[in-house]
Amino acid sequence: MSFKSVGTVLTRTLWARGNRTPPLARPPRVNRLSTSCRALAGSKQIEKSKGQSCSSDTDRPSSSDAPSSSEPPHKCGTGEKKRLKETVGAPGASGVRRRSFTSNAAPMDQTSFLWSRYNDLKRLVYDLIPPGACKSLNSSVIYANNEVSLEEVDIYGFDYDYTLAQYSNALNTLIYDTAKGFLIEHFKYPEEIAKYEYIPNFTVRGLHYDIQKGLLMKIDAFHYIEPGTVYRGLSPVSDDEVLYLYGGTFHVPLSQDSGFYGKGPKVKQFMDIFSIPEMTLLAVANDFFIANDIEYDPVHLFKDVSEAIGMVHLKGYMYKWIMQDLDKFILRKEETDAVLHRLVSQGKKLFLITNSPFSFVDKGMTHMVGKNWRDFFDVVIVQADKPHFFTDCIKPFRRLDNNGDLRWEKINRLDKGQIYKQGNLFDFLRLTGWRGSKVLYFGDHLYSDLADLMLRHGWRTAAIVPELEHETKIVSAHRYAVTLTWLQALTGLMERLQTHRDPASKKVFLEWQKEREELRVMTKNLFNPQFGSIFRTCHNPTYFSRRLSRFSDIYMASLSCLLNYDPSYTFYPRRTPLQHEAPLWMDQLCTGCMKTPHLDDMASIR
Repeated sequence: MSFKSVGTVLTRTLWARGNRTPPLARPPRVNRLSTSCRALAGSKQIEKSKGQSCSSDTDRPSSSDAPSSSEPPHKCGTGEKKRLKETVGAPGASGVRRRSFTSNAAPMDQTSFLWSRYNDLKRLVYDLIPPGACKSLNSSVIYANNEVSLEEVDIYGFDYDYTLAQYSNALNTLIYDTAKGFLIEHFKYPEEIAKYEYIPNFTVRGLHYDIQKGLLMKIDAFHYIEPGTVYRGLSPVSDDEVLYLYGGTFHVPLSQDSGFYGKGPKVKQFMDIFSIPEMTLLAVANDFFIANDIEYDPVHLFKDVSEAIGMVHLKGYMYKWIMQDLDKFILRKEETDAVLHRLVSQGKKLFLITNSPFSFVDKGMTHMVGKNWRDFFDVVIVQADKPHFFTDCIKPFRRLDNNGDLRWEKINRLDKGQIYKQGNLFDFLRLTGWRGSKVLYFGDHLYSDLADLMLRHGWRTAAIVPELEHETKIVSAHRYAVTLTWLQALTGLMERLQTHRDPASKKVFLEWQKEREELRVMTKNLFNPQFGSIFRTCHNPTYFSRRLSRFSDIYMASLSCLLNYDPSYTFYPRRTPLQHEAPLWMDQLCTGCMKTPHLDDMASIR
């Protein structure tokens, strides 16, 4: 069965049954329809003259549900008798006789009943997810948080670093090693720290750091710490200790959490890709002091590491490395060139607003597009000092001459082919008249690049998220699809059968709970053993993911994804079911967006 067929089957069934509420514990002697009579009982009115008062408990075994001696024995109609007499291999019989619920056999015990439901559901899940079901997912897709019509977009704006220019992971190692050297030489930290080499896959983007406690952690969209994702140095912190440190809760109050730009008073969120080596250096430095039992102040350590990382950028080391070996550090240059050529050929206006200096941007753009790269852009602004560029109205624009030196004249217009420095968005809007949804701006930093443009000025925004390439490969794997679907199904089974409170049932539920936790850890480890996916905690979106959906209309792995879409294409956000809505969108089964509390009911239509 193809994955599309699976979706069709599940959709039809959930349309008919998806709105049922989980069954409550029922008193004995409540008549319910058996499977054999359910076809005749499609309406609530059953003809009493035909004696079709069937009873069977499909949710729990109980001998007390059998008819009492004072009640007339069950009699099935003629049509039902014919169905029960179907031979092996008859249509709809799947090669075996249909089960009769009128057997005199003793009912199974409670434990056997629960495990039989478990086994039936597990077989169904593994049958429903054929190999290759999720192969249609790929990292070249543009995902929509909001409806966007490219036909209405006349002006395209871009950040430079990690937007027009994608960098290789080799850059992170150099940033880490150089900042580590500054800690030792400039801040006089112990030389033994130099022995710690860079750990490429230790952290992920979007993590939070408790400055006073020296803890690196992942927080969900509701300000709760995800259990099992808290690290002090390079070592995990137990959930019990986390509860102790945060007053018996995993919740981080808004007053302590990161502010609008991710820089809270006590907790900072690391939102840009350049912060990955910074998080690693923080973990390494903390680990050194803890391992050697050296007393230190976590607040001082945080400030020193932040300043050391800043020195790498302020002193121009990163710019020098990239300009010395453009082929090594800049990726997808041909794709960037193709995107710009295509947009200009369609008559679109382009502009560039970046915090990087002109000499660095000029070298990189010449490498990717050619010496005449400025001809593609109607406005070029360097050293813009984002996010202040979008919020302040004080700094004026200054023009740079061909040598990169500042000119002194007042800027009354922004001319094509010229290079401007600093400035502010309010003057930019006044001089260009580019406003509202006809402008689409691309950037990698949700706060510095996109937040103000969307919330204050109504521009369309597009987030560049390179991690999508890695995470899409994992989500597309058959192992992930089966594991996640079984996790969802097991959760639904527990939700539905939790009314069974007897001692035997509680033992079974403890085993199911243990398996559920193991499955959650397995799915997390597929992305990153320490922190999991940048988009999800156990079941909630991450803090990063919530900001991504709030500050970006669309998001993608790289700018080159634009090449896959027609210039008049409209991006429609996928309608995912809310918690109170029926799960009717089966195309999301493999990505974990569909709730499957009644997946065991699907067996009746196979």
